[in-house]
Amino acid sequence: MNEYKFIDHTYDVVVVGAGGAGLRATFGLAEAGLSTACLTKVFPTRSHTVAAQGGISAALGNMGADDWRWHMYDTVKGSDWLGDQDAIEFMCKEAPAAVIELEHYGVPFSRTEDGRIYQRPFGGMTTHFGKGIAQRTCAAADRTGHAMLHTLYQQSLKHEASFFIEYFALDLIMDNGECRGVIALDMSDGTLHRFRAHRVILATGGYGRAWFSCTSAHTCTGDGGGMVLRAGLPLQDMEFVQFHPTGIYGAGCLITEGSRGEGGYLTNAAGERFMERYAPNAKDLASRDVVSRSMTIEIREGRGVGKLKDHIHLHLEHLGPAVIKERLPGIAETARIFANVDVNKEPIPVLPTVHYNMGGIPCNVQGEVVARGDAKAGGSDTVVPGLMAVGEAACVSVHGANRLGSNSLLDLVVFGREAARYCARTVKPETPHRAFKADAADGALARLDRIRHAKGSRRTADIRLDMQRIMQSDAAVFRTGESLDGGKRKLGEVFASFKDVQVTDRSLIWNTDLIETLELDNLLGQAVATMHSAENRRESRGAQAREDFPNRDDQNWLKHTLCWVDAKGAARFDYRAVHLNTLTDDVESIAPKARTY
Repeated sequence: MNEYKFIDHTYDVVVVGAGGAGLRATFGLAEAGLSTACLTKVFPTRSHTVAAQGGISAALGNMGADDWRWHMYDTVKGSDWLGDQDAIEFMCKEAPAAVIELEHYGVPFSRTEDGRIYQRPFGGMTTHFGKGIAQRTCAAADRTGHAMLHTLYQQSLKHEASFFIEYFALDLIMDNGECRGVIALDMSDGTLHRFRAHRVILATGGYGRAWFSCTSAHTCTGDGGGMVLRAGLPLQDMEFVQFHPTGIYGAGCLITEGSRGEGGYLTNAAGERFMERYAPNAKDLASRDVVSRSMTIEIREGRGVGKLKDHIHLHLEHLGPAVIKERLPGIAETARIFANVDVNKEPIPVLPTVHYNMGGIPCNVQGEVVARGDAKAGGSDTVVPGLMAVGEAACVSVHGANRLGSNSLLDLVVFGREAARYCARTVKPETPHRAFKADAADGALARLDRIRHAKGSRRTADIRLDMQRIMQSDAAVFRTGESLDGGKRKLGEVFASFKDVQVTDRSLIWNTDLIETLELDNLLGQAVATMHSAENRRESRGAQAREDFPNRDDQNWLKHTLCWVDAKGAARFDYRAVHLNTLTDDVESIAPKARTY
């Protein structure tokens, strides 16, 4: 491995990922005077946050009465009581200030006639603790994520953060349980870089590309989660994967929940608005897990539309061209390109598709990564020094078992900002760094070299497709012990087959074959964690719908799952308590109660 030479960099904080959470952390750190590097494998404004359509939730009350306590109640209920209530309180309380801050930074929100930020209804968002429908989701037409991402990148540049664009993060540099930095490959020239930092913040997004049909970009390969597993740390609540009800049939492209917030509705083959049967109060604006399961039941029972009766119709044509042009222009364009549908005249064919990972890297409200200690020592949480996580890559557990729409952009902004604030409080600028150990990068280099020179018989694309099909069929909207057990066995075979992977290009410069193989390695570990965690949790809660265990079991399963996956693909488990306590006395904790929709 002597052929590999490093270019060394030293910063106070290094952020990996330039989506909404990564950029909010980056410019917050730079604004606080900390030397900050942001590594990203794509240009920042191409990060997946750019695809977020519907909006960002905050109890501003611009379109009617609202209160952050009602928002907290909805989020706790939406999480099916698996969300940590201290973190949820923090997020919902901080939301109005965080959104107004975005407005002041330059996000071009849509406006009401009197000039306030426009807010639309979204699934699961209510007033007066479930009695009314809230208009809480602040929107920039149907391109809210796009608007936010450009603004956050501009602010980061204004505050002179250092960007390393088209750098692929290979592995964390760990030293006796402490994170000291990260190793990355500059894909444009093939050079290897070591970044030394007092804090490394992982903001690498979800791992939706583990499934065959998903709304995720091809870059959503969970690179942070893969690095964490290789560092011997656990991931949390990986069994909870959100299926968005309205992905375009056959393409998977997202049709925002905002389309239903503006008055769109679903119908089956008989033209029936079937959500009125499943959720008589919320109807088409029930939470995403409820709508996805309802659509799946309609299709299963033969009421799907089309020749194969295998999808559902989403109607927007009744809204009229003016409303669609003003509030859903991107949706009209997406439907035309990917479904050949004119939304002013005909419905959009839709199907539930993988959209969001509630699970991820376990962390606290400040963003510090936590890991459970030795079970023999009582299994108490311990902070992993130097390592932090934010955004979809993280699991602060504000979403619990199911995320409410428009809470994801809020999660990015609130916890990206808080991670930066925490670093500003605890890291003194230009504090000297300890030198790396001589063998600090050996493990990462050995893995890179092994994969780069892999001479097996199986192409990366074939292994990836096998994984995606297994996840699509066996870790689906509805699950059974039998399907999950079979999924574990088949996925184990695919995991083992990675040893026989074939990489034909040996170069380090713009080697997409190598990068996709490294990404597949990250995906496989998280796919295994998801399948094993889903089989292990023997209840139905939120997005985890077990047909053999149809009821929620608070007595045995009101707890977070921690899952480790070793180099051989074996999974082991431990658990963390759900925080049913609130952060302050400003609101009472919310006890689990029966499901009502």
